[in-house]
Amino acid sequence: MKRETITIDEYGEVTIPSDTTDIWMSETELVELFGIVAPTLRAAIKAVYRSEVLKPHEAERYIHLPNGYSLDVYAMPMVVALAFRINSSSATILRNALLKRMYLRKEKTHLWVLSSRMYDC
Repeated sequence: MKRETITIDEYGEVTIPSDTTDIWMSETELVELFGIVAPTLRAAIKAVYRSEVLKPHEAERYIHLPNGYSLDVYAMPMVVALAFRINSSSATILRNALLKRMYLRKEKTHLWVLSSRMYDC
């Protein structure tokens, strides 16, 4: 399984891989990303599941590592949900980066308005 992570460097620069379907992050990576302790992260994950925003089968996988160990990893939707749930400076930086990325999308949207009334000119 190909696995990418989101990082924030010491200057506050956020690196988000372009293919977000490959983003799967471990608890340790999420703790480091958000700058929080593990119990806070676990409580936030449980709160996301309790609110039924995400289901465990959608947002979580159990993977086997080459060294024989196993690891729970979380998908991009969980990372986004946690970014809006956790109150830390790193979570704020990530939220802003996610919103900026969404606002700067170059896709155009066309809106067609049809009127059923005909007017004589």
